[in-house]
Amino acid sequence: MRAYRFRIYPTKKQNTEMRRHLWLAKELWNDLLECSKQMYQDFGKFPTRNALQLMVKNSGLYSQTQQEIAHRLDEATKRFLRLKKQGKRAGFPRFKSYERMKSLHYPQSGFSLDQKLSVTPFGQIKIVQHRAIEDDIKTLTLKRESTGKWFAIFTVEGAHKEPVMNTGPEVGVDVGLKCFARLSDGGAISNPRHYHNYEKKLADVQRRLSEKKKGSNNRRKAKLAVARVHEKIQNTRTDFLHRTSTMLVNRYSLIALEKLDVQDMMGDGLGKYIGDAGWTRFMNMLSYKAASAGSEVVFVDPADTTKTCNRCGHVQEMPLDIRTYNCPSCGIVEDRDLNAAKNILMRATVGRTGSNASGDGTIVPSLSEEAHTL
Repeated sequence: MRAYRFRIYPTKKQNTEMRRHLWLAKELWNDLLECSKQMYQDFGKFPTRNALQLMVKNSGLYSQTQQEIAHRLDEATKRFLRLKKQGKRAGFPRFKSYERMKSLHYPQSGFSLDQKLSVTPFGQIKIVQHRAIEDDIKTLTLKRESTGKWFAIFTVEGAHKEPVMNTGPEVGVDVGLKCFARLSDGGAISNPRHYHNYEKKLADVQRRLSEKKKGSNNRRKAKLAVARVHEKIQNTRTDFLHRTSTMLVNRYSLIALEKLDVQDMMGDGLGKYIGDAGWTRFMNMLSYKAASAGSEVVFVDPADTTKTCNRCGHVQEMPLDIRTYNCPSCGIVEDRDLNAAKNILMRATVGRTGSNASGDGTIVPSLSEEAHTL
């Protein structure tokens, strides 16, 4: 399964109708949620999926779109109950405002794609299809961003194709904040700090928003300005992550990373910076791109990768302010992140032949530039 995302340009009339359908979807979600909560209060159980499907009839939405909302609420409720039973923290489905209802889903039918995108009941919508879709389209999602832009997202299923095997070297990758990624062969990818680059501009437009009267047109315009800055930050981050992940899967046959609990790490006061770096998205991109690039991504236990000497195995404490690993046992002096990257690769290549876990220690200064230009 793959996803394709294209910008669409509805006419003014279509845009009005599509926004109205988002409002209807919001109302339907809230009505179903209210009914579910009331039924639980009265009878101690939630309505079944079939019962929810019967409630959505004649809501004003396309038939499969309204059924998908019922399915989504059913799945969200079951997920809450499952996680609660496991003793994990979970939030119960919430009522949605118009701003939080951003998409309309077509799980099977109601759309077709040719020169234009035809969607029931909106008619033909102009679409900028910047790349061809070769396989079978299964679903369509019409999504409206906070800036007012509309996108069509297709999920596609095609026959499995064996990729050409990547014969490049193996590499360990240690993700961080001071340096986005340190590679076991000596390469380094700098951290662009996307949020930091726009932080002053964002603070300025947010300050203007706070000064506007609620419900006024000026507040609506100020809110749009804030959304545009957030969109710019997100787009630059996504572009960097795509370029970097593509470069790595094309260059290396095996990429080893730590299996990090990013969500837990974000609670240690570094959440703002970890979220800005986009570690989770980066690892997800590497994983799905590796399959078609003929390379392999391996996740290893992160315990003591920074504390362990990659040459002799000596373990010592390494506070964050110490940036160089000085081993008292074998005398090696090395950057702490480079040492960790080599340990990560060694853990991933145990039992393999031809591993270059230690690398040659050569810095590749052009690597960061390549990540931005590919």
